Parts: sequence; structure tokens; C-alpha cells
Amino acid sequence: MHVSLRVASIFAFGLLLATGAARAQSAPVAAPTTTAPGGAPVTPANDPAYVYKTLRLNRAAFDALAARPEQLLILDIRRPDELTKIGGFPVYLSIQTADVQKSLAFIPRDRVIVVVSNRAHRAGAIGDLLAGYGFHVVGAIGVRDYEDEGGVLSKVQPPPPKTAAVTAADSQPK
Repeated sequence: MHVSLRVASIFAFGLLLATGAARAQSAPVAAPTTTAPGGAPVTPANDPAYVYKTLRLNRAAFDALAARPEQLLILDIRRPDELTKIGGFPVYLSIQTADVQKSLAFIPRDRVIVVVSNRAHRAGAIGDLLAGYGFHVVGAIGVRDYEDEGGVLSKVQPPPPKTAAVTAADSQPK
């Protein structure tokens, strides 16, 4: 029961940080290319295309959750090329969007989950899906939004390709 209260406290704190008060203190968001109804620039706070039940987290809310890694699972649903090109968070479980339903058994149920994509749209959809299966999803975040708000991402360097050149001497049994 004590763990449930701590998880509820973290969730409530994350909700508080995700409100406009926390957004007002965030670093300025990069200039978007579209506008929301009323002519305002589209930001994660007012994005009309984000139609999911999963809470869209800002940097401050995510950082508060990440401060307790023993209770958090970061589920990154992006493709490997997106991870290496853009970067991501230092520790995460990587399951691509198309494989999430096939991989439910690999997702821990004893942690709160934040789903990650580039701008949180895919993350919101997968967050709703996971919540429907009974997982404790506390939010979705886009790594580009996180970076726009001043967050620093980790870059993953893919290993160099292996060379296929094998000499005749190397292929002989010893």
C-alpha cells in the first residue's frame, strides 16, 4: 500500500507540473510552422492534433518522474534510425510501435510508464493502448519537445558495419 501512495504522489506531482504553471516557467519553445485555432503558434500545450487520453508531459513533469528511476519505465516506441539520428533518454525500453501489442509480456506492470516518440503523438496513441490493457501509463512525451524546452538528449552511436572481406587463409580450418 505504501508503494501505491508513492506512485499516486508522483503521478499527482507530474500532473501539477504538466499544467500551465509549469509550462509558463519552461524555456521558450522553438518556432512552430503551424497555428492553433485563434492563430496562436502550436506548442505541446495547445496542439489540436493531440487527441489522446494519455497526459502529454512537458520537460519539468518528465524530469520529476525521471528523478525516481526505480519506479519509472521509459518506453521508447521509435524506430532505431530515429533513436540514432535524434537521440533519446539515457535508459529506456525500446519496442517499436508495430510490435507493442506482441510484446506486452515484456513490459513491466510494477512501474509507472512514460511513452516516448518524436512529438508525443505516437506515444499518446500507444499510451492509450497500454492503459486499455491495464498498464499504469502516466504520460507521453516527445523527445523533440523535450529538447525544444531545453532538455538534453543522449546520442546513441550505432556500431560500425562489419567488413565482409575474408581471406582464403582465414576460411581454412585450423
